[in-house]
Amino acid sequence: MSYGRIVARFAFAFLLLAGGAAVQRTHAASPLVPGTLPPSCDRACLYGFMDRYLDALVRKDPAKLPWAPNARFTENNVELSIGDGLWGTVTGLGDYKLKFADAQNGQVGFFGVVKETVTSSAFTVRMKVEGGRISELETLILRVADMGALAGNENPFSKGTFVDKPIFQQDVPVNRRRPRERMISLADGYFDTLQLNDGTLFTEFDPACNRVENGLQTTNNPAKPLGEISALGCAEQFKLGYYRYDDRLRARRFPLVDEERGLVLAMGFIDHSGKIGTYELTNGQKAESPIRRPHSFHLMEVFKVVDGKLRQIEAVFVAVPYNMPSPWD
Repeated sequence: MSYGRIVARFAFAFLLLAGGAAVQRTHAASPLVPGTLPPSCDRACLYGFMDRYLDALVRKDPAKLPWAPNARFTENNVELSIGDGLWGTVTGLGDYKLKFADAQNGQVGFFGVVKETVTSSAFTVRMKVEGGRISELETLILRVADMGALAGNENPFSKGTFVDKPIFQQDVPVNRRRPRERMISLADGYFDTLQLNDGTLFTEFDPACNRVENGLQTTNNPAKPLGEISALGCAEQFKLGYYRYDDRLRARRFPLVDEERGLVLAMGFIDHSGKIGTYELTNGQKAESPIRRPHSFHLMEVFKVVDGKLRQIEAVFVAVPYNMPSPWD
């Protein structure tokens, strides 16, 4: 083969590669850390995958999506065949739609509302994209009718509402961000604070911190949906040792960190042995545990970190069998 032909072939191959890269580079890339390569799927790309999934879900047509050969799908901590569960009962989506992404890990998250005939439920999603295909899809749906009451005859979460919170959508100024390892440490410290809560704080709270659980604002809420404790701030609740009955926060995972938005997505389980009845708060007052039976919650929770402190928290959790393991461990 002549030298000219060899040069021509190399030039053609280079043009093909460059053209392919240009097709994928449809949005401006974020600044790169020295020594790293740009992600193959950036924020816009990951959001596109989530939008395609939500559209396919409402159409009840999983075949519209590019699945990896060994793709996994779970709903409420149970591994299902793709197309089962919510795929067969969904009738629409609500207005609340929060998306966030971690291009470094190929992960994208979603908090929203899903409709099934006459009921609406909180709906959270974690998706992993690898090589242009969906390899993992983890979903959590708060069907309140399946949850049961915590104590007494009423489930307070039946009154939850889901609305946009602008702080989740806002980028954190660069000088107020923290490295992803520190962000994960703050979220993990929150779980350490909640586990066997005795008044000790293992994380940092912003004075304006608020928390929403299953659509209820459970901090700084004068309506007190979960009792007097709901009127207090994030740190104040934990300093009282109110959540002493939360025996264990296990199977913790932090698969998604959105550094630009300051968001950490966490998963895990809260286990209650049910042994604690009356207990004493750090101020000397008595409290009663609302859970007096072996019981576990499975949760997805997103934390907003600004200036190294937890500023906003949103959790969706469902009751599962006591000590139920995670299919993702």
